[in-house]
Amino acid sequence: MLHLKNVQAAYGQVTVIWDVSLHVGAGEIVSIIGSNGAGKTTLLKTISGVVGCKSGSITFQGEEIQKKEPHEIVDRGIVQVPEGRQIINEFTVRENLLMGCYRRHNELGQKGRDKLLSYVCDLFPILGDRMDQLAGTMSGGQQQMVAIARALMGQPKIMLTDEPSLGLAPMIVEQVCQVLVDLNKEGLTVLLVEQNALVALEMAKRAYVLEGGRVILEGAGVELLDNDKVREGYLGV
Repeated sequence: MLHLKNVQAAYGQVTVIWDVSLHVGAGEIVSIIGSNGAGKTTLLKTISGVVGCKSGSITFQGEEIQKKEPHEIVDRGIVQVPEGRQIINEFTVRENLLMGCYRRHNELGQKGRDKLLSYVCDLFPILGDRMDQLAGTMSGGQQQMVAIARALMGQPKIMLTDEPSLGLAPMIVEQVCQVLVDLNKEGLTVLLVEQNALVALEMAKRAYVLEGGRVILEGAGVELLDNDKVREGYLGV
């Protein structure tokens, strides 16, 4: 479904991603783990078109997209849940969620938008109770639910999820991860960036280890859990 081949990305003259190649098959959960500064978030932003691809290719469903604008990439079904949630504090929960489908606002119509709202509220019932609450007044866990639900409002074919456990209590992390697993069982493809290596590898069918902007290891999630380098460097074992 998604293929990266020898991708390099930079901020100005500073290259951050070096010759990264990876693939995500339809229906998979694929994780990318690595320490702070490894380039994980930059890699997702490069796929989304927010950071320019300096060289290499990014192919989605057979089409090269590395030169597409971010809104064109969203239109093709690649939607990102950003690190730190990045909800609009001054908007209500409803308004934040509707931002997720703004590219198809007229196409969906009121009936279609309401159907999507009902769908995400079934996943996160608390959002249905807080529709008119300002999103900035919610807890961190609730805001993460808003961020994931907002992405789902865009009806993604693949969801790029950046650090969903960041700053959350363990119980909320478990709930959020279970939603991602359930969505995957329904057919949603997920590319997960996560500093919590244990969570990421337990969820993933396959995973990549990013270090210094380069892929240094790849394999099945369960295999990497038993890898000595991963256990020592990322699992604290």
